[in-house]
Amino acid sequence: MEALPDDDCFAIRQAARYVSQLYDRHMAQVGLTITQFSILSRIKRAAPMTMKQLADEMVMERTTLVRALQPLHRDGLLLRGNPEANSRGLALRLTESGEAKLVEARLRWRAAQEEFERRFGAQRAASLRLELFAMTKA
Repeated sequence: MEALPDDDCFAIRQAARYVSQLYDRHMAQVGLTITQFSILSRIKRAAPMTMKQLADEMVMERTTLVRALQPLHRDGLLLRGNPEANSRGLALRLTESGEAKLVEARLRWRAAQEEFERRFGAQRAASLRLELFAMTKA
């Protein structure tokens, strides 16, 4: 099936796969996926976070988020626990290993960002980010 020039969904998904592959190549050097990197970054920025808060911020289904969190927990990069004894939500926090992994991963993330901006253009990339963020904030 040939893509139509006005097929927004196909164009966005094709571009997302292309960009994801570029970033995944860099993240593989530190043993993380791009989703795992985003999770660690968001938890670092707003810890402690509940699963619901993280799922909402990442615009992810909770079941998908749980699957992404399992290897991070297994590898000792994050902790799950109740923030208060009477709280029903699990609070997520980075471990020392998680903090160290995030520092290492940020270097690779910056390298991926630089590669993308070299290929696409820094100004175009900045404009694209604004448009994409505006789409998910609507």
